[in-house]
Amino acid sequence: MSLTNYIVLFLSVFIGAFIAFYFKNISNKTTKLFISFSGAYLFSITVLHLMPETFTNENNHVIGLFVLIGFFIQIILEHFSQGVEHGHGHIHGTIPMSIMVGLCIHSFIEGMPLGTPHHNHIHDHTHDSLLSAIVLHKIPVAIVLTHMLIQSKMSKVRILLFVVIFALTTPVGSFFSQYISNISGYYHEIMAIVIGIFLHISTTILFESSEGHHFNSQKILTIILGTSIALLSTFL
Repeated sequence: MSLTNYIVLFLSVFIGAFIAFYFKNISNKTTKLFISFSGAYLFSITVLHLMPETFTNENNHVIGLFVLIGFFIQIILEHFSQGVEHGHGHIHGTIPMSIMVGLCIHSFIEGMPLGTPHHNHIHDHTHDSLLSAIVLHKIPVAIVLTHMLIQSKMSKVRILLFVVIFALTTPVGSFFSQYISNISGYYHEIMAIVIGIFLHISTTILFESSEGHHFNSQKILTIILGTSIALLSTFL
C-alpha cells in the first residue's frame, strides 16, 4: 500500500475528530444521517466489490465460513466497544478502556486486506473500494468517539492521545499484513473476515436507522445516496 493511502487512513479519523471539536453543536440527528450514509455505502461496496472478488475459487464454502467468523468476531468486539462503530455514544462519566480496545481491534483487522500485494486490475479496484469504504466509515465513528471523550471531561491531551491511537490502528494493520511474511497467502480468508465484520456493522446501521420500524424521508434519501455512489463506482 502506498504512503498516500496510509496518510488518508490516518487523516480520516482526524477529520471526524475535527468535526466533533469545532462543530460541537452538531445534532445527533445529523450524525445519524452521516452514519446511515456510511452504512449504506459500506454495505453496497461489500456486496458489489468485496464479495464477488473474494468468492472466486473452488473453496467458496471455506471462504463462507470465514465470513461467518468475521460476523461473530464483530458481535464479540461490540461487547467491548458498546456499538460505537454504528453510532452509539451514550456513555456518561469515564470512558471504559474496553471501548478503545474493541475499536482498535476492529480497525486493525479491517486494515489488513489493504496491505496485501496487488496482482491485477480487479484486485486494485477492490483495494480502492475497500479503502473508500473504510475512510467513509471512520469519519462518523471518529465523530462519535470524540464526542464521547469530550463529554467524559477528559483533558485535550488525553483526547488527542486516544484519537491518535485509534487513527494508527488501521494503518498498522495494513503495515502488518504488507511486511509480515506469509500473511498475503491468506488474503481471501482475511478479506472474508472483514466482509463478515462489514456485513454486521452495515446491516446494524441500516436497521437501527429506523425509528419505530419506519424510515423517514431524510434517512431514505441518505441511504439511497450512499448506495448510488457505491453503484456509480462499479462503472468507474
